Amino acid sequence: MKSTRPKPLHHLCGRPMVLYVLDAAAQEDVRATVVVVGHGATWVEKALTERARADVNLMFVEQSEQLGTGHAVSVALPTIDDELGASDGDVLILPGDTPLLRPSTVARLLDVHRESQAALTVLTAEVEDPSGYGRIVHAKNGAIARIVEERDASADERLITEINTSIMVVRASLLGPALRRVGRQNAKHEYYLTDLIAVLHEAGHVTQALLLEDSSEAAGVNDLVQLAGAESVLRGRINEKWLRRGVVIWSPLNTYVDADVELAPEVSLLPGTVLKGHCVIERGARIGPNAILNDVFVGEFAQVSTVEATNARIGAEARVESFVVLVPGAVIAPGEVVMPFSFRAP
Repeated sequence: MKSTRPKPLHHLCGRPMVLYVLDAAAQEDVRATVVVVGHGATWVEKALTERARADVNLMFVEQSEQLGTGHAVSVALPTIDDELGASDGDVLILPGDTPLLRPSTVARLLDVHRESQAALTVLTAEVEDPSGYGRIVHAKNGAIARIVEERDASADERLITEINTSIMVVRASLLGPALRRVGRQNAKHEYYLTDLIAVLHEAGHVTQALLLEDSSEAAGVNDLVQLAGAESVLRGRINEKWLRRGVVIWSPLNTYVDADVELAPEVSLLPGTVLKGHCVIERGARIGPNAILNDVFVGEFAQVSTVEATNARIGAEARVESFVVLVPGAVIAPGEVVMPFSFRAP
């Protein structure tokens, strides 16, 4: 049976899933972003290089043999050390399948970690059903003593509802030595990154948790059901952003706007509108209902009804009536009226 597990380049709202994680990591003081790639490395590198933010110093290292999350970080260590040089900074570690993580949450994690001068700070979440996640085991003083993966947990440990998100910050000077003490004595015979906590805690270092205010931010995407759920959340955030910027969305639950779409204030989106790819909609334009536009430019105060268009350009104050199909390359002049059941070629 073909696997339905989403890959990092599965698209959410028109963008590869991992790009949302890269956005969250793009903090002001992050010097470099190292992406560990495995199967399909060349394809992943090309896709991310083309679409990542221009201000991100993006680097890639290949994990040719998949021996666990701890091994993945070990593979990246030489590149990290080269970037840090003689300075002792912090290493932010993020999984590639948490697209709902907000940049503001990452900023808070870094602030808490630095203010407390901790060796390691891990982001945790309280959930009703912790099945499948590593459980957080605290020491009597409140520090994290260890994280135990579900398949290695005792019956009592499986009752714990505080879970590991796999998002953490580690002091760089301690990361390499701690990783070298991580073994493979577990059910999967892998190097678990989570074993860093026990190594550092037992060595007397400060290991702490930061509990997420919104546990959904750390939701991993491991199947198509979770992929659809994450997309729904992201679409809600996108619509809220545009509403706050003066875009009129008649029915947010029935309006679908991709992440790379650009909308000017006073644009109106009627129910059922779908804007895909890199659409640019200028001020005062009215779109829908049930319009489907992909990579389309719409000028100021144009009206586009129930229209399907791809890679087209619609001029200012033009009017495209319902049931018009604009094929790739079509250009509608400013002020032009296109009537129903017409088909416009380039």
